Amino acid sequence: MGKLDERTFAAMIAGCKKCDTKAFLVASYIDRQVSVRLGERNDDGRWTHDGKQLVDGVYRVKCMRCSDVTFTTADCPRCHRDGALADALRQPSRLAVPKHCPDCRGTELTVTGFAPSTVRTGAELPPSPTPTAQFGDPGFHVAHVMCDGCDWVAIADGCPLCGGPGPLRSRPG
Repeated sequence: MGKLDERTFAAMIAGCKKCDTKAFLVASYIDRQVSVRLGERNDDGRWTHDGKQLVDGVYRVKCMRCSDVTFTTADCPRCHRDGALADALRQPSRLAVPKHCPDCRGTELTVTGFAPSTVRTGAELPPSPTPTAQFGDPGFHVAHVMCDGCDWVAIADGCPLCGGPGPLRSRPG
């Protein structure tokens, strides 16, 4: 679970305390699923989160007009390990994705991971996330790898972002 709950987050983006704007730039780690072939991404991926999971990953909320930072944390957005955010944003994934399934030698895998992203909020803006790292980039952290041809699965130990212990909410996939 993140440092914010849905009610607190909704109140936070209801309006800027300094300029009353209702548009914010939200930085969050969000669930993203990617098709992988021979260890390389096959597509840009798709978002697989719900509202709770988007709020779980929030690490900064900033007003789009006056740049006032309403919320920020240096802790891991998923497990709350002190000061772990900077490492999560610049380090590669701890869970490696193989080129072939270790069981059936298949080359098609589905990866679910956490992508750092930005979301623009506001009445006139649909909340569509933009990833700031893709699969294979530093900052994108693989949480779950699944073979498309058999039942083989690999799951990251501990927090997929930093390796710390929970609290972690169950993820899709």
